Amino acid sequence: MSKIVKRTLDFFELFAREKRPLSLSDISSLLSIPLSSCHDVLQALLDRGFIHEVAPRAGYYPTLRMYNVVKVIAENDPIFSRAEHLLRGLRDTFDESVLLAKVSGLDGTYLLVFETSHPLRFQVQVGNKINRLHATSAGNAILGSLSDTELDDVLAKLDLTPLTPKTITSKSALRDKIAQGRRAGFYLNMGESIDDLMAITAPFTWMQSLYLVTVVAPTARLESRIEYAALKLLEVCRKLEMKPVR
Repeated sequence: MSKIVKRTLDFFELFAREKRPLSLSDISSLLSIPLSSCHDVLQALLDRGFIHEVAPRAGYYPTLRMYNVVKVIAENDPIFSRAEHLLRGLRDTFDESVLLAKVSGLDGTYLLVFETSHPLRFQVQVGNKINRLHATSAGNAILGSLSDTELDDVLAKLDLTPLTPKTITSKSALRDKIAQGRRAGFYLNMGESIDDLMAITAPFTWMQSLYLVTVVAPTARLESRIEYAALKLLEVCRKLEMKPVR
């Protein structure tokens, strides 16, 4: 990534994290980058109206211009307009977190997160990456999207580090689990990545791209409803894959 682009994004993430006006020296110190580099990025953002000086020597803070730009982008996001109603409905059916991820090769990025009302929840933010392919339902779904030859190649290099006592650490056992998920149309995580956490993921294809929908919750809340959750999850994925949502 271009250094200037990365630093510009770092600026906005810094303000979101600090939640206060920041001086040039504050920004330089908190981001560990030279004052001169900070000044160049800050001046460009000032010139474009994305940041303003609160008062002389009182620091800088983003204007609402970025919010307005992002709001328009979000309102016209094709995957959001297609999936929002169905995924929000799935969340409301179980009152558990529902996640949508886009897959590219062995990588997956969460695009939408609909959170449960329960205070005890699995924390995922939009933009987070799918990791631990061997121990998560979303990771298993990515592995399940591969051809048998590709899967064998990936498993030969995959680190099956145990994360909980239930993590699968045998490559043959993981291959069997992936095959079971392919047959069922969904993939389960039964406390394999985090103790007492359960997740179920199903894939769907849209515009020749692979997406994953995951329902995740503490095991105590989801285990007794897992068959119904799988049924509703597959129903939602079929609707997302086969026809536009209105």
